[in-house]
Formats: sequence, structure tokens, C-alpha cells
Amino acid sequence: MNRNKARGTAFETLITRALQDAFPDDDRIDRAPLRGAKDEGDIRGVRSPFGRVVIECKNHNRLELAAWVDEAEVERGNADAIAGAVVHKRRGKGQALDQYVTMTVRDLVALLGGEV
Repeated sequence: MNRNKARGTAFETLITRALQDAFPDDDRIDRAPLRGAKDEGDIRGVRSPFGRVVIECKNHNRLELAAWVDEAEVERGNADAIAGAVVHKRRGKGQALDQYVTMTVRDLVALLGGEV
């Protein structure tokens, strides 16, 4: 495994474990297998009271928010989820709960149970 792939895998694992710890009664949360064109995000099994949520993880030096959010949107559709979110590395912060989350306002409204 190359260095960048290893960094990405480690970041996905960090975020997955944080979500598992935050929702200990939900055993559906885990890292998703690669699915090519039908990718459904990096972490699967995440749910809000209103439906499934796609999580895409990014550990890159350069921010590419528009492309990442577009990717999460495609994956949201593939997974038939209500929302997609990009969790991306916050430089200088190693704790999972200190990382950034980016999503559209549409996804935020869906996550909060509003009408979109």
C-alpha cells in the first residue's frame, strides 16, 4: 500500500472508530468496501433519525471542497441516503472529533429533518 493510501485508510479508521464510540448501540457503522462507480462512501451504516447518511473521508494537504462535496453527492445517490458529508483532516489536530465536516445546506436540512 502506498503512503497516501495508508494515510487515507488510517484517517477513515480513526473517524469510523469515533462514530462507533459515539453510537455504541449501533453495530452497523463500519468502513465500506470499495465499489467502483457505485461507491457509497467510506463509512457505511451511519443513520440519523431521518435516514441514512453517506460519509466520505479525505486526508489531503490541499482542500478540494467542491469536488469532494460533488463526490459525496454522487455517493449519496448511490446509497439512496438522505445526506452526504465530507469529513476532512484538520491540520495539527489528531483527535477524530476535532476534524472538519463539510456538506451542502440541502444535506444539513435533510439531516435535521427539514423538507428539501
